[in-house]
Amino acid sequence: MPYITVTALSHTGLVRDHNEDSLVVGPWTLCGTVTENPQTLVFPFGHPLVVAVADGMGGQPAGDVASSLVARRLAAFGPTLDNEDTVRAALDLCNHAVYAAADSDPALSTMGTTVAGVVVLEGEFLVFNVGDSRVLDVGPAHPADEGTAEADAPLHQMSVDDSPAPPPGRRTTSIVTQSLGGAPKYSPITPHVSVSPLTPGKRMVVCTDGLTDPVPDERIDEVLQMHDGGRAVFELWRAAMEAGGPDNVTIALVSVTD
Repeated sequence: MPYITVTALSHTGLVRDHNEDSLVVGPWTLCGTVTENPQTLVFPFGHPLVVAVADGMGGQPAGDVASSLVARRLAAFGPTLDNEDTVRAALDLCNHAVYAAADSDPALSTMGTTVAGVVVLEGEFLVFNVGDSRVLDVGPAHPADEGTAEADAPLHQMSVDDSPAPPPGRRTTSIVTQSLGGAPKYSPITPHVSVSPLTPGKRMVVCTDGLTDPVPDERIDEVLQMHDGGRAVFELWRAAMEAGGPDNVTIALVSVTD
């Protein structure tokens, strides 16, 4: 009988003084907490399973509050997220909730967060995001000798970055054009939601930009073709730290297993 494994890690990085990332895996949330080692949860098919990250916006107040609010809301909505429309509606409600919380406390004004994730259904993944956190289709694992990687299952970004083109000579930009909250007054969102077929062995990575900004896609792909499960997540985290660990980093590897 096929089942779903989710292996995840969240870390402050080497520059920030606290973690503003949050994670939701089914009914479980991890908010502003550091996990020194990847943790794995196993789920049966049968009910929608939401796996998502929320990255509190740096340079604005209370990013950890915004991201944890969204993670907890998505955990509560999770069992109802059975199609694209329910995912869009849930993200819209999360956006309203962030603005309502910010309006209730001047210390939270303009707080905001990005969000990205998947809902695992029996025959498909629902992929969603607002902002620049990412969902990557990484294909099945192909263990290889150290320093080599298979070429038949390249990394493919499923999410849509809400960011302008980076300036010349740079690979990334810290600017986001859409977020949950993040402005003095309510602003509606247009969530990116799509469907991807679910096949045995398929793997998805859901992550904040603490991974994808410092670590090139080629290196992420190399790690994921050589490793799976906890080792893969650990090696992705290590790659981010070796690249300077400039931001909080949260990684969830979602795998469909026979």
